[in-house]
Amino acid sequence: MVELSRVLGVEQFLDNLHSSLRGGWHVLCRSNELTLQPVAFSLLNASYVAYRSPSGKCIVARDQCPHRRARLSLGSCDHEGTLQCPYHGWRFNQDGNGIEIPSLQDGSSIPPRARLDLPSAIEERFGMVFVALEDPIAPLPAVMEDDDPSFMRGDLPVLTTRGLAGLLADNFLDVAHFPFVHSATFGAETEVAVPNFEVERDALTFTARHQHWFSNREDPGVALGIRPLLQQRALTYRYTAPFHLTLTIDFLDAGGTNVISFFLTPENATTVRIYSSLWRNDLEGSADRMREAIDFELAVIEEDLLIQSSYEELVLPLDLTSEVHTKADRTTIELRRVLADFVNRYLPPSTVRISES
Repeated sequence: MVELSRVLGVEQFLDNLHSSLRGGWHVLCRSNELTLQPVAFSLLNASYVAYRSPSGKCIVARDQCPHRRARLSLGSCDHEGTLQCPYHGWRFNQDGNGIEIPSLQDGSSIPPRARLDLPSAIEERFGMVFVALEDPIAPLPAVMEDDDPSFMRGDLPVLTTRGLAGLLADNFLDVAHFPFVHSATFGAETEVAVPNFEVERDALTFTARHQHWFSNREDPGVALGIRPLLQQRALTYRYTAPFHLTLTIDFLDAGGTNVISFFLTPENATTVRIYSSLWRNDLEGSADRMREAIDFELAVIEEDLLIQSSYEELVLPLDLTSEVHTKADRTTIELRRVLADFVNRYLPPSTVRISES
């Protein structure tokens, strides 16, 4: 009995602002975006201020002073990493505690509530800052290749699009659209049938594997006549709830491996930031070839966003009876099951659950 749970009193659709998402890890920004100067970033319809202290600590807080809710990102930090509000000069230490209120000249004590609203957890991994607004119920994603010196890394520019994080995750896992959406990049028009996937579930993560034929327009050997355009590759998808995905592509004919990360940050009800990076061990350390690989991946994403940004309803159905599915949708069905369980785990214990076999 591994079917989708139906939960009484809970939405059967996941949108960008579902309350359960506060219990997930989200990318707030890239690590290199942080300096001593406070910067604002949007997450789940709220603004967060982030900066890096002189000691290197990453500090994140809700972007409003507890006094009169002024934007702290308009303030400043000193050499000790103390954040000062631009409105009345209130100062907060790296733990978010108020340590000075200039208007209190009579020695009055600082109110206990004079402290910043901090996320439950902050972590930095592979050049990105992850935050969980409440206690995280799913693990942080992993990219093993980031520590492998044989792999060269390249970061795509951060993209902001109209869209739904759940639908963008669905698109990343879906392979049936390749021949149609990506005909100009890698889609092979003759390869429309989807082979069987091996899907291995582990709590709020899963791994899916299969092989397929594709048009390898990136392969220099094609232009030289060494290899045909139509080649085989092995795909390994790794998904971690709510919106973290990686794809490992092993080129079976040309050789080498390409790892693509795809981390989705819901800004508000209609906007998502996309953080994507590449790890390649087949570029011979060439910066030019990495730039070409990044440009190619950007072209692929632009093809996807033409469809994804056009959705009228920005919701992902969690009830499997809300859409029509086939066996070619095995990975995207699993996505819905994991997200349904993610939502269920977030519910208070008193919520009644009904499972259907």
